[in-house]
Amino acid sequence: MTTKVIIGSRESKLAVLQSEMVKSYIEQKSTAGNHEPQISVEILTMKTTGDIILDRTLDKVGGKGLFVKELDRALLDGRSNLSVHSLKDMPMEVPEELPLLAFSKREDPRDVLVLPEGVTEPDPKKPLGCSSLRRTLQLKKLYPEMEVKSIRGNLQTRLRKLDEGEYSGLILAAAGLKRLGLEKRISRYFTPDEMIPAAGQGILAVQGRKDQDYSYLDGYCDRDAWLAGSAERAYVKYLDGGCSSPVAAYAEVNGEEIFIRGLYYSETNGKWLTGQIRGAASDGVKLGVDLAKQLKESCERENKKWQLVKFGWLVQDREISDFLH
Repeated sequence: MTTKVIIGSRESKLAVLQSEMVKSYIEQKSTAGNHEPQISVEILTMKTTGDIILDRTLDKVGGKGLFVKELDRALLDGRSNLSVHSLKDMPMEVPEELPLLAFSKREDPRDVLVLPEGVTEPDPKKPLGCSSLRRTLQLKKLYPEMEVKSIRGNLQTRLRKLDEGEYSGLILAAAGLKRLGLEKRISRYFTPDEMIPAAGQGILAVQGRKDQDYSYLDGYCDRDAWLAGSAERAYVKYLDGGCSSPVAAYAEVNGEEIFIRGLYYSETNGKWLTGQIRGAASDGVKLGVDLAKQLKESCERENKKWQLVKFGWLVQDREISDFLH
């Protein structure tokens, strides 16, 4: 008897392609060693609220949860058995009854610059198109003279707006472009030191219902991606970051060691700083939280010092330090 599995997906070309990747894995695994496939897989597509509201930035309309609400409902209602998401689009709080089951092997996590076809440098008279506060913040350091303007919509829509002349360039995730076979559109890769990626960028997350049998996913979860993605999400979760706050985290796993970069932004004075931490890969979640604490405390000390100076407390640094703790 063939088991039927339904995967819930956003309806964009990239989202469906990513769901097809998981579908292919399940089908190949169910066929291995059998004359007939033991599992049939279908993809159920739907338009999420985040795909519908395109005239405002995400922080103005509810954040990352707008991309998963409809998929979550389909899971809970039993209309689907799995959901496939880009991990970077997932809220940090996941319902207990809808656990994350597996992370895919990570695609290129870097952000990239995409220019209009045939162009080699951004036109300073037109804005750079960017969909996140995280990118906007870091772009100001890389392109201080350029205007940065919000752009929403799926990848094809953004590329069309670029090629029609609305923008001088776009900042996008390398992963999506590569998965869609559009790597040739990339003009420049930003290193993680130049622009720290979003937590989970390049990783696919498979989500399911609690207490269901998902043995057909055995072997899908990539160990390094799970360790790195979990550490990054722990960093962001501690800082309560999401679409309304430009927080970034990127972890690299090398054997039994993990190296985490983080970005922290202070809404008090608009300043931001980055930091890094290294340790045992098995301690990735704890290290992510530790780095978040360090950067937040460092920023808060700077804020206190700034406030003392602002109000004219002209005292020596050693005396200022008494007020900072």
